[in-house]
Amino acid sequence: MALVTGAVMAKPDPETHLLVTALARRGIVADVLPWNSEQNWAAYPLVVVRTPWDYFRHLEAFLAWAERTSALTHLVNPATVIAWNSHKGYLRELAADGVAVVPTLWIERAAAAPGERLAAQGWDEVVVKPAVSIGAIGALRTRADDPACLAHLESLVAEGDVMVQPFVRSIAEAGEVSLIYFGGVFSHAICKRPAAGDYRVQDMYGGTVHAHTPTVAERTLAEAVLQHAPAATSYARVDLVSHEGRPVLMELEAIEPELFLGATPDAAANFAAELAHQLEVAQARG
Repeated sequence: MALVTGAVMAKPDPETHLLVTALARRGIVADVLPWNSEQNWAAYPLVVVRTPWDYFRHLEAFLAWAERTSALTHLVNPATVIAWNSHKGYLRELAADGVAVVPTLWIERAAAAPGERLAAQGWDEVVVKPAVSIGAIGALRTRADDPACLAHLESLVAEGDVMVQPFVRSIAEAGEVSLIYFGGVFSHAICKRPAAGDYRVQDMYGGTVHAHTPTVAERTLAEAVLQHAPAATSYARVDLVSHEGRPVLMELEAIEPELFLGATPDAAANFAAELAHQLEVAQARG
């Protein structure tokens, strides 16, 4: 099988080697290849999108690659899931369906008077970020009435769709919980905590990873979120935070999430088992 990565990465891939090893224990050879390299993708019965952490900078080309590749071979996650998950607008859809999501103001590209729309929300401290991005790239935590906030908002709106959320203080205090599922089955969970004085939980900003046992409420919400995906997922990470005393969805990561395969002894093996099953399905289809 092929494990898809990126040619230009914001940080080194910390875990694909764990998956390669777990697959090898099952007698499966996995090649790690950039999505935009010249490959005969049809030669692989299974192509797994893993760490193409440059996709958001080339979104149209990446989505076109996913469509082409899914016509040649068995692609996971499916191209329909990848397209749906590539724009954070899926959160708007989930909220409309009653899923608990962090409150969000959506501002479309080139929209008029974005500052006035933000002011009308009455929020104090906010996070402004592009609707297509990864790893908090392009995000700004700021007071809603700060001129820097308006400048950042207008800059982002000129380039694409934007989402603005009230700053969820529990992130700075307790972090963000991630639940990882393989084939729709819960595997493991972790808690990501930001560095002192920061709110970004990613390790490239100093965030740290800690063991976590999810609550019943967290499991229930995560599994409800997965039910809303347009197709079944072979892998997914559901990121939750606490807001107003209950867990709410921050993001569903179903394209290229870090899956924290080193967090538990069985994590990589769990993923390898799901991919081995997908490989059998693909080979049976011929």
